[in-house]
Amino acid sequence: MHIFRNLLVISLFVFWGSTNNTLNKNLYFDVVHNGKVIGSLNATKTLKDSITYYQSSTTIETRIIKEIRVHYKYDVAFENNMLESSKVDITVNEKPHAKTQTLRNDSDYQIIKNDEDNEILTDSINYTTVQLYFKEPKNIKKCFSEQDGSFNTIMALGNHSYKKINSKGRENIYYYNKGILKKATIDSGLIKFEIIAKN
Repeated sequence: MHIFRNLLVISLFVFWGSTNNTLNKNLYFDVVHNGKVIGSLNATKTLKDSITYYQSSTTIETRIIKEIRVHYKYDVAFENNMLESSKVDITVNEKPHAKTQTLRNDSDYQIIKNDEDNEILTDSINYTTVQLYFKEPKNIKKCFSEQDGSFNTIMALGNHSYKKINSKGRENIYYYNKGILKKATIDSGLIKFEIIAKN
């Protein structure tokens, strides 16, 4: 029953996000590769009652040997500072590349990759990748990757910058000013790029 409730939470995100009694925060970033803007990243945080919804959408168009169009879409819900559910869809040239869902079920999480039951995670999830856009990870040592369904290591580098290392050893670095993300260097595996805040 809890899993169905989580699916409902995700499906109602767009509807609830448009109502008048919600609190929204929107962030906009340019995606930059070799000094050229090749895409955009938009992230939204919506607070309704005790549930916080995060949504991000990244679109990249560039040429690496051949034309490549990548789209990342994240839908994430937290309740009482605990992850309730997340869904990540990635397409490359309009074709499915990866899909990961994480659903809270009482004291554990069911992680489903590419529509197949994959694993059960028993650790609590209090901080995830999408929150890096909105909240400087002070005193946080790990974050959950909604895309990989695993925990990533976070290392403070000083001067409000942080390194995130994923399960494959890829490193991203995030730079903050007054608690707000200003820039990040991202190794997505498909392509390396920067995101630079526009607002």
